[in-house]
Amino acid sequence: MRSNYKKLGEYIRQVDERNSDLSITNLQGVSITKEFVPSIANIIGTDLSTYKIVRTGQFAYGPVTSRNGDKVSIALLKGEDCIISSSYLPFEVFKPDELLPEYLMLWFMRPEFDRYARFMSNGSAREVFDWDCMCGVELPVPPIDEQRKIVHDYKVITDRIEVLQKINKTIEDIVNLLFYNIIINNKKYNEYTVFEFGQYPSVCSIKKMSEIVDVRDGTHDSPSAVETGHKLITSVHLNSYSVNKSEAYAISDKDYNEINKRSVVNTWDILMSMIGTVGRLSLVTDAPVDFAIKNVALFKSSLLPQDVWLYLFAYLNSSFVNRYLSSFVSGSTQSYVSLEALRKMPVIIPLDSDLQLFIKTVKPLYQLLISSEKEINCLKSINFKGA
Repeated sequence: MRSNYKKLGEYIRQVDERNSDLSITNLQGVSITKEFVPSIANIIGTDLSTYKIVRTGQFAYGPVTSRNGDKVSIALLKGEDCIISSSYLPFEVFKPDELLPEYLMLWFMRPEFDRYARFMSNGSAREVFDWDCMCGVELPVPPIDEQRKIVHDYKVITDRIEVLQKINKTIEDIVNLLFYNIIINNKKYNEYTVFEFGQYPSVCSIKKMSEIVDVRDGTHDSPSAVETGHKLITSVHLNSYSVNKSEAYAISDKDYNEINKRSVVNTWDILMSMIGTVGRLSLVTDAPVDFAIKNVALFKSSLLPQDVWLYLFAYLNSSFVNRYLSSFVSGSTQSYVSLEALRKMPVIIPLDSDLQLFIKTVKPLYQLLISSEKEINCLKSINFKGA
């Protein structure tokens, strides 16, 4: 063990306090995003007296890791006391003058911790990261003042990220408003045509998506992971204006080239999730693009006339497309939308004068969004190196 590293078991202990008097009704769960979230479990007729209490400043984690992919469900409770299912293990730092809970939470947020926990999980039917394994985690424990500084610096970064995310949400709302004011609800038009997913000015026309842009999809195979190579992007890696390559695994040149024979991705193409959370969009801003895609739709908007991708991206974010996708999503255990349905998607085609006005108006806004997300991604990468 490295000299400045300590066993976590020297600082933490399990907590097993039950809600025997039913005094707490705030039922929470722990997500793979490492935060407490309101539980969606049906608790009608459930005896909540057996549920475990988590107090403010305490932790809880789900020891079963096989159902979470590459993430461990673990979180520090910052809000009011809550109760959780007995499947979780609550614990606390009993030496807060030597190890700050907030500093420990930063360590739990590192991808290295998730990889370690998954590697150390054991079991045949289901993999479990048990309490002994948790106590065996090694981490650097610097002097308490240094821990406080790291936690403070982290908060400065997260506060900046929160501000940027709020600004992005405001800008996206403005883009959506401009889409409806310039294209859909333009006051200079009085006649409207109604179709299954809404209405539009009668001066506009409707075309199938495949008549406007080439729509393809990525591989549905599962290429083997390699140590170094090109990243394979799936729906979980899609951000609005970037892809999260740090969380994706690498594939060989052979597999990468094979996938790209049918679905090569270029800058200003648009990606959409087809499985799970259907309709999640990502504008490709990488230049050059060095990744392949799996179970993701590819709109080849980079081949459209200059900047028309701006309109297509706004349209794909509209309520028209949300309603369309809702009517075509299939699957009993996992939702999905077919490539055929995406190709048949109706697209409202505005007059060229309205289209050019919209593009000219929103282009600087999208430039701000792209720049802002780059800063957010940069700040997040600093977060993981901070602890």
